[in-house]
Amino acid sequence: MMPKLSSPTFVARAATILSALLFAGAACADPLNVVSSGGFAAAYKKLAAQYERESGQQVHAEWGPSMGQTVNAIPARLARHEPIDVVIMVGDSLDKLMAAGQLAPGSKVVLADSRIACAVPQGAAHPDIHDVQGLKAALLAAHSVAWSDSASGEYIEKEMLQKLGVADAVRAKGHKIPATPVGEIVARHEADFGCQQRSELLPIAGIDIVGDLPDEVQYVTEFSAAVVAGSAHSAEARKFVAYLSATSNSAVIRATGLVPRAGGH
Repeated sequence: MMPKLSSPTFVARAATILSALLFAGAACADPLNVVSSGGFAAAYKKLAAQYERESGQQVHAEWGPSMGQTVNAIPARLARHEPIDVVIMVGDSLDKLMAAGQLAPGSKVVLADSRIACAVPQGAAHPDIHDVQGLKAALLAAHSVAWSDSASGEYIEKEMLQKLGVADAVRAKGHKIPATPVGEIVARHEADFGCQQRSELLPIAGIDIVGDLPDEVQYVTEFSAAVVAGSAHSAEARKFVAYLSATSNSAVIRATGLVPRAGGH
């Protein structure tokens, strides 16, 4: 027999149900806090906006390099115990954080591969860098060269210049750029040749991308996502990470200059 609408039993049950619904709604209303490195930023912005529309889950984003000494670097943020749910970063650096217990075991998903490209100020002459000799000539001819303090720049400074036999000459006029995208430095004519991941150069106005590094000296960076250990929204974070790697989102990722790794493999 159903209790009367005015009975104490009905009122108590209704209050219990309403309380549960309000609690669930409040939990869902909590935004996911995500920190992404710049290489995946363009793809992230599009995918996160889609996810918010489709799921109703708010996603709050901040940015930081995968490595380096800047205050916004992802390892530094985690060391400060910022309330982060998901990180998106260079795979090698992510693996180190996973091994250190800062990320949830088994939560890593590979999202995309990124190639390094080079750019000059918009309207400047375009050096031909399709082969190693052309790249070497472009580096030697430039008055100043810029690279990042993250994965691509570390490779350029410590390995590529040595392979090309121009390390001393180029390092003398080289600039390692922390935090700021290399393309912005080139656009402001603070360097007349700069190299970084293509996905980070594409969104920058005021530059011309002249090509990718030749295959012989190319360095492919893996971008991956993982859930932060101790996240207060672990289940929601895992759903978001799975969404980022869904096959249906491959075209969005590819359009930002990355090579999607749908399914996380």
